[in-house]
Amino acid sequence: MPRNFKISMLSLRIRIFLSMIVLVLIASVLMASISIIQFKNEAKEYHQERLDRKENAIKEHINYVLSNTTYPLTQNNLPYIFKDKIHELADIHNLDINIYSLDGKLLKSSKGSFSIDTVSPSIPKYIIKLVQSSIEKRYVDIKSMDGVKNRSSFSQIKDDKFKPLGILNIPYVEDDGFYEDELQAFLIRLSQVYSFMLLVAFAIAYFLASYITKSLKTISDKINETSLNQKNEKIVIEANSREINSLISAYNRMVDKLEESAVMLAQSEREQAWREMAKQVAHEIKNPLTPMRLTVQSFQRKFDTNDPNLNQKLNDYTKTLIQQIDTMSAVASAFSNFASMPAQQNENLNVIDVIDLALDIFNEDFIVFESEKEEIITKLDRTQLIRIITNLVKNAIQSIPEEQTEKMVLVSVKEAFDHVLIIVKDNGTGIESDNIEHIFEPKFTTKNSGMGLGLGIIKNIIENYKGTITFETEVGNGTTFTVSLPIIKK
Repeated sequence: MPRNFKISMLSLRIRIFLSMIVLVLIASVLMASISIIQFKNEAKEYHQERLDRKENAIKEHINYVLSNTTYPLTQNNLPYIFKDKIHELADIHNLDINIYSLDGKLLKSSKGSFSIDTVSPSIPKYIIKLVQSSIEKRYVDIKSMDGVKNRSSFSQIKDDKFKPLGILNIPYVEDDGFYEDELQAFLIRLSQVYSFMLLVAFAIAYFLASYITKSLKTISDKINETSLNQKNEKIVIEANSREINSLISAYNRMVDKLEESAVMLAQSEREQAWREMAKQVAHEIKNPLTPMRLTVQSFQRKFDTNDPNLNQKLNDYTKTLIQQIDTMSAVASAFSNFASMPAQQNENLNVIDVIDLALDIFNEDFIVFESEKEEIITKLDRTQLIRIITNLVKNAIQSIPEEQTEKMVLVSVKEAFDHVLIIVKDNGTGIESDNIEHIFEPKFTTKNSGMGLGLGIIKNIIENYKGTITFETEVGNGTTFTVSLPIIKK
């Protein structure tokens, strides 16, 4: 079962099934729990009452023996008085009987001498205090051994003048066999009843779910078939529920409004498409104009007739301008074919040299170029590679606020196995989390981050080469774009 599975995603029919079953199961568990508690309480009350009855009967018998003995009624004479009688009492009442002195020493027991010495040598002092402090001069000690409860009553033996002579102890082991058998039989009958109820619940849930969901399924099927691009049919049924009838009426009204909206939407989409196309063309043609302007300004600033490398510099500037003009021409041709990309004119070229040449048009002194190698040869379109670099660098520059004192745009090139990695890193404002998923959308733009419409086409160029473009960003610390292009040797 997937982790993101939710009960709310289940169908109404299944939820009705589950509800009925859960109710039956909860009722059975509650009934069983109440029954177990009731049986345990009854067993507890039974054992307590039985011990009380046995104790009262034994005490009456003891009082009878004391009233008919020839021995003086003293604590020291209790062993002589009950020398033979204690075994008779134990046999009559079917319980062990122990007689202790008032200070807790064993005087006489119905058990054998070995049992006396090992089991009941004396009464704990806290029990003696509890017996003496109670109103009834009686205390029942309850202990559990191996899961079996043992009750042991302690009460004073008194003479005919109610003077304490000793302490009577009656050990009592609870036998819950009868109640356990009754409880087990009851739970078996209960499980049988609720198993039958579970089957009944299945049947009721099936018919109830079918009745409730019949009309809803009809509405659901119609809604699933509803589309702006087709003629939608209204629902013509009479449900047995006022709520469902209201839902049907609402759907039919929605169909009428959809027909009206479809006409308006078609017209709006056509107008929007032309507006977006105009923006795209303007943006993509403007992209090369900025590097061209920078190139001309740089040439004007650095022009020196006495420079021995004047011809070489003039050739470089001319070459750069021609490349940007070719880019503009390719963009214009592409959009004339409704946003198709310029045809690739692949050639063997040194990526390092092309990137260095593309960066030469920028006058910003905070642009740094690094490369692990002096030469990485691959088969690419020179114009499109320059387009990728200029777009990413321009966006990186635009992402850095003018008032920021420390500015940095780092362009680095690495070779990783059979790919060349082009990394453009800036310390600008970064990209807001709300904009991250829209960066490569063709219609997306934001002035804060400097990401324009060009990123969508740049991504298209890279993917045409079976490459990838990714980025990492942190608001306030900048953004890093990584372009991965395969190295093609042939």
